[in-house]
Amino acid sequence: MVIPGTTHVKPQEMTETQPNDNNKRFNGLRLFCGSASQALGNEIAAYLKIRPGSYTRTVFSNENIFVRLNESVRGKDVYLVQTMASPIHDNLMEMLIMIDALKRDSAKRINVIFPYMAYARSDKKDQPRVPITARLVANMIEVAGADRYVTFDLHAGQIQGFFNIPGDALTAFHLLSEYVAKKNIDNLVVAAADLGFAKKGRNWAERLGVPLAIVEKRRRDNSGSSEALTIIGDVHDKNVLLVDDEVLTGGSVVNAVQTLRREGALDIYLSFTHALLAGSAIDKFKSLNLKEIIISNTLPIAPEKLLPNMKVLSIAPMLAEVIARAHEGRSVGELFNE
Repeated sequence: MVIPGTTHVKPQEMTETQPNDNNKRFNGLRLFCGSASQALGNEIAAYLKIRPGSYTRTVFSNENIFVRLNESVRGKDVYLVQTMASPIHDNLMEMLIMIDALKRDSAKRINVIFPYMAYARSDKKDQPRVPITARLVANMIEVAGADRYVTFDLHAGQIQGFFNIPGDALTAFHLLSEYVAKKNIDNLVVAAADLGFAKKGRNWAERLGVPLAIVEKRRRDNSGSSEALTIIGDVHDKNVLLVDDEVLTGGSVVNAVQTLRREGALDIYLSFTHALLAGSAIDKFKSLNLKEIIISNTLPIAPEKLLPNMKVLSIAPMLAEVIARAHEGRSVGELFNE
């Protein structure tokens, strides 16, 4: 009987150049791709020349999610790739349920890879009677049974301290900045999207060997809206690379770009890690006449949201190397020092 809402997630078909996952190097490793990270997970598997694990995901009429592994992971070093993309709560619950399933099947170690962490902005008690939800999410991942985590560009570094399990907080900075550096943009200035991103903006400026400017903005309330006020630094008659960690609705980007143009900026490039792109973000991007939008695939991007001036860089090779090193007990940090 086929249950409505059931998804059979089958292993990727092997090619002649892909040996099966029982090869000597990765014999004890299993990789599962969650619903939110199918494309990314399959890309990682192809890079490692292994086959993704198979499982069945069912959503019952009461909206409960049920997961069944279609293969044993007993004694295996398991990697689950599941970003916290929209619908966030479905994907978060699927992650927790899959962790529990892996734990109950006696996996030796459960490594959870969530390239984007939802609720990361709720990292401190900055108002009366509010939660610290990022800490809650970290606790849920641990209680579910994860032994280790991997993520990218956390909104605040202190979130690493919310986890009592070891992990790797990676960054897409090297991937994105290398791409920009190869473009060799003339007369360039890096502009941090706000004061909170100033330190990371400085890293961008140092990597590219160009000056730094900062967009000063203030958030008015909890609605997420903000207002760009002024530019700290000189952007007059300069090409500008606007950098940030994530973009949701694009309102802050619109304000920043308008302010940069008012201050005399020429071509404006935009680069950020997490492309949430909710609501009318894409329509806003279309209206800004940006030279290029450079992002990563920590979140899946629907085809209708891909613009002609958008460049999506894949984190899959980096994650594959991290998985290989972690599985073999080698240093992950050395990967970024080579």
